[in-house]
Amino acid sequence: MSYSIEGKTAIVTGAANGVGLAIARHFANKGANVMFADMDENRLAKECGKQDDDNNMRYFAGDLRERLTLANLLSATIDSFDRVDILVNGARQMIPADPLDIDDGTVETLIGQNLMPALRLSQIVAKRMIKQAESAGDRPAGSIINLSSIAARRAQPQLMAYSVSCAALDQMTRSMAVAMAPHRIRVNGISFGSVMSAKLKDILKDEPNVRKEIEDNTPLSHIASPAALTEAVQFLASEAAGFMTGQILTVDGGRTLLDPVQTPAH
Repeated sequence: MSYSIEGKTAIVTGAANGVGLAIARHFANKGANVMFADMDENRLAKECGKQDDDNNMRYFAGDLRERLTLANLLSATIDSFDRVDILVNGARQMIPADPLDIDDGTVETLIGQNLMPALRLSQIVAKRMIKQAESAGDRPAGSIINLSSIAARRAQPQLMAYSVSCAALDQMTRSMAVAMAPHRIRVNGISFGSVMSAKLKDILKDEPNVRKEIEDNTPLSHIASPAALTEAVQFLASEAAGFMTGQILTVDGGRTLLDPVQTPAH
């Protein structure tokens, strides 16, 4: 089986920075056509450069919580590349909150940010993949990959809302995998440990002791760069993972192998 994604078309959300940006760049470097999607239009324009027919990178800026925005994202992808083969749902947000504050709406906010856009975009992209596959015989129709977190399995009270949204995303991955299997669409997830995202960089500036805490509780003893995760995403997108669906692949440097009490989920 091939690990190649050359010639495929991918939509990557959350692609203006961090993990999403690293994945989108990696896919483009491997010969895929890539639609970078995010709310930060200025950053997208800077990363993608001139938008012309010779460039295999395009960008789309908008609020993915809006249904019309999702439809427009798919339309822009089809207009640019004629099809879509891979979807990477990478847009996500982390907000600390007091789990005992009955007036706090962070759970609802993060369900709306981390779960619902991924669900709705997966649904409309899957319909397009099914349409494309109608004349393709028994060839794979597409691959959907959801970026999650080990926080779905780790209880850190101030991150309860983030943990709940990630756990919901993992279950959505499993459910959608079963629903889409008859259409030859695979749905998998990647559960990340600590990655040097823009958010974590900000945390480390304010709380420098957190770096040592994370490294001490990670068997591989370091925080991953966003680029360290891109090969795992490519694997799930490629034919090499052709018999994998409904799986949550853990990429965490061994964090989840340790006692949960010792391992803060950042």
